[in-house]
Amino acid sequence: MTTIPIGVTVNGEDHEFADALTVRELLARLDLPCQGVAIAVDGAVFPKSAWDTQVGRGWNIEVLTAVQGG
Repeated sequence: MTTIPIGVTVNGEDHEFADALTVRELLARLDLPCQGVAIAVDGAVFPKSAWDTQVGRGWNIEVLTAVQGG
């Protein structure tokens, strides 16, 4: 059986993964922080309580960090 890669866009960059992974695993694989960030999937806030959900094909993911200042 052939595995179909999972293609996603993260912060404007396309990525392909050979195996299924969760949002939390995606962050680790891309060396992105898990603390102090918010995730948006296809423009909608993706709560931290759902980070153990498998990433879907074609998701557009934004990893947003809080910035101080004004």
